[in-house]
Amino acid sequence: KKNDNDPNNEREISIESESMPDELPVDTVWDDIYDSVTPVSSAPVGGDDGHDFLSQQSSGESLQDHLVWQMQLTPFSPGDQAIAEAIIDSIDEDGYLKASLEDILASVDDPEIELDEVEAVLHRVQAFDPAGVAARDLRECLLIQLRQLSDEFEWRDAALNLVDEHFDALAQQDEMQMRRRLKLDSDELMAVIGLIRSLNPRPGTSVAQQAPSYIEPDVFVYKHRNQWRVELNADAAPRLRVNAEYAGMIRRADNSADNVTMKNHLQEARWFIKSLQSRNDTLLRVASQIVDFQRNFFEYGEEAMKPLVLRDVAEVLEMHESTISRVTTQKYMHTPRGTFEFKYFFSSHVNTASGGEASATAIRALIKKLIGAEKPNKPLSDNKIAAILADQGINVARRTVAKYRESMAIPPSNERKRLA
Repeated sequence: KKNDNDPNNEREISIESESMPDELPVDTVWDDIYDSVTPVSSAPVGGDDGHDFLSQQSSGESLQDHLVWQMQLTPFSPGDQAIAEAIIDSIDEDGYLKASLEDILASVDDPEIELDEVEAVLHRVQAFDPAGVAARDLRECLLIQLRQLSDEFEWRDAALNLVDEHFDALAQQDEMQMRRRLKLDSDELMAVIGLIRSLNPRPGTSVAQQAPSYIEPDVFVYKHRNQWRVELNADAAPRLRVNAEYAGMIRRADNSADNVTMKNHLQEARWFIKSLQSRNDTLLRVASQIVDFQRNFFEYGEEAMKPLVLRDVAEVLEMHESTISRVTTQKYMHTPRGTFEFKYFFSSHVNTASGGEASATAIRALIKKLIGAEKPNKPLSDNKIAAILADQGINVARRTVAKYRESMAIPPSNERKRLA
């Protein structure tokens, strides 16, 4: 019997598949291309090696909040950021861009910005998570999602060709035209259609603005023999397999309605398990990379947090930034210092006087520490805090100090003095 607590098992993904062929011809009923699709920190725990499985409340996040967060972690020039903000403001709850490029250009109101710059920024926003966001129509939405899939998806290129070049036949559900144009047999076409149906035609709905009542960590981080370990939560990554008796009932040559339905279900199960395997592997790789980047945080706390943006992790893991964003959203890491959303470990860079960089999270922690140690009858002003940070080699403007202070719900110095 495998020991689930063995640290050597951290990188194992506990998903199984039994009696299930890799490639199963699938028929489908041509009803619609899409059916209805609706597709922070807790209290610290004691000890380096302890596992105290805590939960906490978390506030909801809107689609716009999620996009703005990614924008802030993306290197934009001031002009491009203004365009990105206008684009995000024009995205509806389903994730579609509802304003024309000309309207966005007019709203930015900068005579030096041209239409091609707006389109270039749009393409960058379309690389954000959720995949397919900021598309101008369904065809573009599907293309964005397909292009972000890895080459491991067998029918990716055929699906791209179908959506890009033959969308009319797809929209009309014209099986004969699609088979003729793509030179595919019926089973191959059904596999392509299955991949397209797995996409989300309303990507914005995947970002739910609601607060979960209970948070279950996706991974556990703990110290073992002076090494930081990352382990998937077994409850969040259940073992799945297809019932062998059920799979054995399927007869390949039988085209009866019941058999076709069973084949469809088996194919969907195969796709689901494969997707879950990929999801869990990506989750573990991203979590491991975060722990590696932020090792000083786990050792010393917030003040040791390093600047980290999505691109840093994406480049190391050779993944798309939108994939990293998706994995870090509403995914939680239980650590000896508390339970945190993956997003917590990402923050922008602030230059230091020595030519290095500090993270916004570390600077917020320093500001909180300075305010916590101030004299009640003589609280520190934002200017004074900026001066103290400058003495420590961290150059931030007074308004930046004010922004960080307000983000921690700390009142200004005159109110702190009154409250003392």
